[in-house]
Amino acid sequence: MTDSSPQPDTTDLRSGAALNDALLAVVALVGRWRGQGQGHVGSTGQDFRYGQEITFAHDGRSFLAYESRTWLLAEDGTTLRPAFRESGFWRPGAGPDDIEVQLATAAGIVEIFEGTAGDNLWELRATGVGMTATARRVAGERRIYAVTPATGSVSDVLSYATELQLPDREPEPHLNGRLQRV
Repeated sequence: MTDSSPQPDTTDLRSGAALNDALLAVVALVGRWRGQGQGHVGSTGQDFRYGQEITFAHDGRSFLAYESRTWLLAEDGTTLRPAFRESGFWRPGAGPDDIEVQLATAAGIVEIFEGTAGDNLWELRATGVGMTATARRVAGERRIYAVTPATGSVSDVLSYATELQLPDREPEPHLNGRLQRV
């Protein structure tokens, strides 16, 4: 019996399936990223630190599979416990620089984002938010991602910032992180 399973997802552009030409606007994101970030909960005023790993993988089709795992950090940098987790897909939008993103979280929130791709910069705004009965209520979110190419001994850096909008409130800064390609 021969193995007829499809090629697995890859985060390495040098192996596995060839990247679909429709993904050229997001090619810099492909990979595994790991680092730390800071967050702020506007409703409580609480600040926190977290570690994070993000994966952007592809299988040759016209989307990137996305997964993010975070863990809370103590002041000394030790891990306290697992935290937020989300997964979804990044895909080309209707126009040449348009991006569509669908994300589902372990916290019961599903978001649809639309945005644009620039020169190693992606700006996204939630155009739809769905929640389970027990999920925290969210009215919207905005995200900005940027990749700074490697220089010298420093690998590529993925930086991002998010604004979260709770019902009956203005959008507020929520998360910002800096991750390196691993």
